[in-house]
Amino acid sequence: MQQHPQLISYIAHAAPATRRPATGDEPFLRPEIGFTPRWYREAAGDIDFGERWHTDPAYRGDTILAMARVTRRRFGQRARIGILQDPDQFTDLITGTFGALIVPAIYGVPIWWQEADWPWSEHGHFLTDDDLDALEPPDLDNNPFWQAFMEQVEWIDRHVTQLDGFINWQSVINSGYRMRGEQIFLDMVMDPGRVKALFDCIVETMIDGARRLYARQAMTGVNLTHFTVSNCLVNLLSPKHYASCVLPYDQRLAQEFSAIGVHNCAWNADPYVPHYATLPNVAYIDMGIESDLPAAAEAFPHARRAIMYTPMDIQHKSPAELRADLERIACEYGPCDLVCADIDVGVPDMRILEILDLCEQISAYAADLPLEILRSKGL
Repeated sequence: MQQHPQLISYIAHAAPATRRPATGDEPFLRPEIGFTPRWYREAAGDIDFGERWHTDPAYRGDTILAMARVTRRRFGQRARIGILQDPDQFTDLITGTFGALIVPAIYGVPIWWQEADWPWSEHGHFLTDDDLDALEPPDLDNNPFWQAFMEQVEWIDRHVTQLDGFINWQSVINSGYRMRGEQIFLDMVMDPGRVKALFDCIVETMIDGARRLYARQAMTGVNLTHFTVSNCLVNLLSPKHYASCVLPYDQRLAQEFSAIGVHNCAWNADPYVPHYATLPNVAYIDMGIESDLPAAAEAFPHARRAIMYTPMDIQHKSPAELRADLERIACEYGPCDLVCADIDVGVPDMRILEILDLCEQISAYAADLPLEILRSKGL
């Protein structure tokens, strides 16, 4: 049993990355491999990732089985790294549903469906000042979008043994941007009270929705108590504005749930690490390789740390550069996850296998060294 509960990266088939509870036996450098919908559309045969994929769980299940067969054929048992799916019988039909848009959609933001991508929010449909001044958290019992989603959950429950999976709730800044547009950044400077009103609504909806879904999953034996926030836009904020406008909501979520995971994309997280370190119960944090990795490891000694390794680096770095990066990550930041998300068409399978090989080699070597020696001497 882990003394400090941790979360690890989790990328379901054609889903954006999220996090799931760790088991405690993760390798020192654990790869999490994820492909874009476009990759799967080309590899698994003309799957339509538009509205039907997100609203029809039967169709979604059929395509998930097709995608799982592709990854098993091309990568063997290694394709199960981080994947809950059985290639012969779907188990997780929740993760990936509505991509990153469930909260904006609950508030009525129109979805622009994409046949080869995650759904986008419709451009130009932003809350006006008057809209925002009248905004209140919706009653999910009477919200058509939420009720339609829960009808999917009921269908899924009839076709699986338990309700595995996770909704990507994003964060107040990500959803706030999708609902308010670029005006949200001006509001932070000129009218922070209006930002607070918007974020107050969003966080209540995130908490309400997560608790309802977790309660329904618990009825099938799946007991989840964590929350994750995706602060993909944090690099557009000064540390001051993150601390004043967003951090209070990350703190609220960390207090409402037993553990919190913090996702930063592949940005340099250095300006925000001191603020993240004030959050209670951090079980996961990720960042880009340009961050001060030793400082981050010191700031979060009990969390599962992760590097968001960019698709560009995956595709274009030489074998020597790749090995050097992974060895440095392990030495300065491990034990940790290496999140290889959003891999698109054009990346050779051999590059994926090369990454898996390197992670196995480094993990085997690092497992035999005390952490202080690994940090001081390297691999």
